[in-house]
Amino acid sequence: MTNVRGITELAIEAARGAGRIALEGFRAPDLEIDLKRDFHDLVTEFDRRSEEHIRARIREAFPGSAIIGEEGGRSGADDAAGPGEGVLTWHVDPIDGTSNFARGMALWAVCIGVELDGEMVSGVVYDPVNDQLFWADERGAFLNDELLVSRGAAEPSRATVISDFPLPRDLVHFPDLALSQLAELSTSFSQRRSIGSSAVALCWVAAGWADATFCFGASSWDVAAAGFIVRRAGGVYETYLGGERRPEERDFENPHYYAHVPEARFDLIRRIMREQSRRP
Repeated sequence: MTNVRGITELAIEAARGAGRIALEGFRAPDLEIDLKRDFHDLVTEFDRRSEEHIRARIREAFPGSAIIGEEGGRSGADDAAGPGEGVLTWHVDPIDGTSNFARGMALWAVCIGVELDGEMVSGVVYDPVNDQLFWADERGAFLNDELLVSRGAAEPSRATVISDFPLPRDLVHFPDLALSQLAELSTSFSQRRSIGSSAVALCWVAAGWADATFCFGASSWDVAAAGFIVRRAGGVYETYLGGERRPEERDFENPHYYAHVPEARFDLIRRIMREQSRRP
């Protein structure tokens, strides 16, 4: 039987170690910043070093694992491994919120989500600057040692929504629609915030510090851990594709997600999810 608690312990240890490495470069005056796809997509040597640390710890403790990382891609177990074969897959984002990290803004986190045969079993999101460790497994969801319970406002007029929408990529296919939806969000919700980290936003929903968050075009390493933490805290995590809400199975691979506190009545966000998820 797979020891899920042992997996979580390793993920926590690896995330804390990666966080210490990243802190060496945080707000360093000589930090070098590179570009990946374009000038909106940044990376630093500390993204790479932090991921290398996590990969090394996983290979040492669970050598048969597959690892999917933002910087290093996929490595490890055979892609052809099928269900029931006991394969662990680790989804790793060494610094979620690199643009914030690169500018010295304390809104970034280390993310490690673990799936066993396609089902999420453990998630860790570590905010090193504030020393806040969000984690979840079969025991529930926790902030450090305290149980997390997702709760908050159910009406938009009292609610805070966190979203970076529209990002530049959101303005490619339906720019006029996206801008009009931004105006609706701003006038319908009590507060709207853009913080630049999907994982941090999701964990704030799990903690009840925000009432909803959504995004289009996320990768599995952005959401595998944090989306699992939301659910284990009693919140709702749902994904959309082609204008329809999709099943929960392997939904961490779906790039369009919406998370909220229980009993939230945010019909506007669901409409945005349906309309924007129709993009090519």
